[in-house]
Amino acid sequence: MKRLLIVCLLFISVFSNAQQTDYVDFLKINSDIILNADSLKIWGNSTVEFKILKSVDSIFMDAKKMNFQFELHDHDSVYYRYDGEKLWFLSRFEAGEKHKLSFKYEVEPKKALYFVNKNGEPQIWTQGQGKYTSSWLPSIDDVNDKIIFDLSLVFNEDFEIISNGKFDKTWDIEGYKRWYYDMQKPMSSYLVALAIGKYNKKTETSKSGIPLEYYYYPEDSLKVEPTYRYSKRMFDFLEEEIGFAYPWQNYKQVPVHDFLYAGMENTSCTIFSDAFMVDDIGFNDKNYVNVNAHELAHQWFGDLVTATSGEHHWLQEGFATYYALLAERDIFGDNHYYFKLYESAVDLGRQDLAGDGTSLLNPKSSSLTFYQRGAWVLHTLRSLVGDEVFKKAVESYLEKHQFKNVETSDFIKEVERFYGKSLNTFVNVWIKQKDFPVDAAFGLLQEQSTFINEYIMVDCQAKTSKCEDYLKYYVSDEAKVKVISQMPELVTNDTFKHGFKVRQAISQYVRQIPKELKGEYETLLDDKSYITIENALYNLWTSFPEERAKYLSKTRNVVGFNDKNVRLLWVALNLNTPFYQADNKQGLFEELVGYTDERYNADLRMNAFNYLNLMNACNDTCKANLEKAKSHHNWRMVKFAKDMSEKLENKK
Repeated sequence: MKRLLIVCLLFISVFSNAQQTDYVDFLKINSDIILNADSLKIWGNSTVEFKILKSVDSIFMDAKKMNFQFELHDHDSVYYRYDGEKLWFLSRFEAGEKHKLSFKYEVEPKKALYFVNKNGEPQIWTQGQGKYTSSWLPSIDDVNDKIIFDLSLVFNEDFEIISNGKFDKTWDIEGYKRWYYDMQKPMSSYLVALAIGKYNKKTETSKSGIPLEYYYYPEDSLKVEPTYRYSKRMFDFLEEEIGFAYPWQNYKQVPVHDFLYAGMENTSCTIFSDAFMVDDIGFNDKNYVNVNAHELAHQWFGDLVTATSGEHHWLQEGFATYYALLAERDIFGDNHYYFKLYESAVDLGRQDLAGDGTSLLNPKSSSLTFYQRGAWVLHTLRSLVGDEVFKKAVESYLEKHQFKNVETSDFIKEVERFYGKSLNTFVNVWIKQKDFPVDAAFGLLQEQSTFINEYIMVDCQAKTSKCEDYLKYYVSDEAKVKVISQMPELVTNDTFKHGFKVRQAISQYVRQIPKELKGEYETLLDDKSYITIENALYNLWTSFPEERAKYLSKTRNVVGFNDKNVRLLWVALNLNTPFYQADNKQGLFEELVGYTDERYNADLRMNAFNYLNLMNACNDTCKANLEKAKSHHNWRMVKFAKDMSEKLENKK
């Protein structure tokens, strides 16, 4: 024990001025993992291969709150020590040596791997970025050490298991099944993923021969096409546009219940929120296209080349945001592309005015900065150096740094090499300075897009004389939406004859409905938009009390998104329409309370809680479910539950 203490002290002194990656390269981790949804535990058996780069006395793996058993495969001079956060290997490691060590572990993960309840069935999924994969799998939290992970995973035989890499085979074992997945290339530990649930799968093949796998819940078969619409087209587009072949064996996409974010670009296996599983109507309101393209672009920018630290995080998020916009441009056109850039420039300008702007190289920057300012850097840089230089630089950057880690200078050097000029001024203005160059951004947009020029010209707050004409004639639907948001009183019956976006804006901004618009406004209830229907139903119900029964009858079978937005409103309005007796009021109230249960998604639960609170009807079941929500894995749900509990307490 005394020798172990001395070795640990030597390690601390050695690494005080260096990173562990200078001394050891972890090459491969093979893990055989058993998961139990009842006990919320994991049992694992891992074999770790690593190479010593410089002679050292100790190395470590990250492992949070685990129990270990050790086996010696190498030689008996290796000692083990565990401090609750790190698993240490202690020996006289010499430069050039390769080692293979094995151990067993047990853990009840507190984060990064989540056991959830989806409609009474268990579902398991991971989120490594920002949460640390080492909470469920001994690994390396440092993004600069890239490792090949091969996982075998054991769970109940009725469930699908999806992980990184290529599915190899399964093995049945008395009610359970072991799934084997093989990775051929190294990745950072935060990109290790698994998802377990009841899934079906649709497959396609990219133009370059990459298998594309789209997972979905069996009950969502009608949502597969709208959800994954344009997936293959975007894959083929990005592979050609980026100029570097997709670097992994296949590409899988898996929706999960109550995910922490919109999506996560795990290597070859994107996990995304099942809120994006939409039908044909839902596609018109909020679809998966942008998230789909963003996470796909990360397979190159983030997974293939990974930023060395938070200071260079934009090399992942800015690139993914930019290339997702290019993919959407290929589908929806130039106006869509420039309008998205315009909106982000407005948001970035507002952020600066609020005093929250930061340099793009500030590791504490907001998501708005990393994502949208990062995308603006690339759009502006491409405009400056030209398409040919830009594309050659990106391809060379990926080729040179594949499966490695990068800093901002690595990318800029490649652009300068092909451009033949210094980019110091550009870097200082667009990347380093605190304020986003909003005037330059708007100027560039106006040079490049007549559509944006028109949109900026239309401003009813400054010029009221033409605004009525704008709703009648030549301007775009986006400009008409702007007019309606500024002067909803200008809406006439003719305004309803315009497109989807205009009609949705009417439902959003015209809340007190004039009698002369009543007939046209009622047609909004037939639109292919759950947002429009929800807004129109509420506005009609409040504006024309004598016709409430008609509006409820017309919309009684509309559910809406995964959060049942239209159904929840319909139930609440029904319960508050005393003389509408088409339904069992007590049954409807129990339905509304039932949606607060933990088997439903967080958005649905929060909306149900809100309606019950507005109705002063949060009963004992509601309060019990609210208490359970305080221990939810999603911080938004936890904060909501605590805040609402406080409000209910104050009402007493």
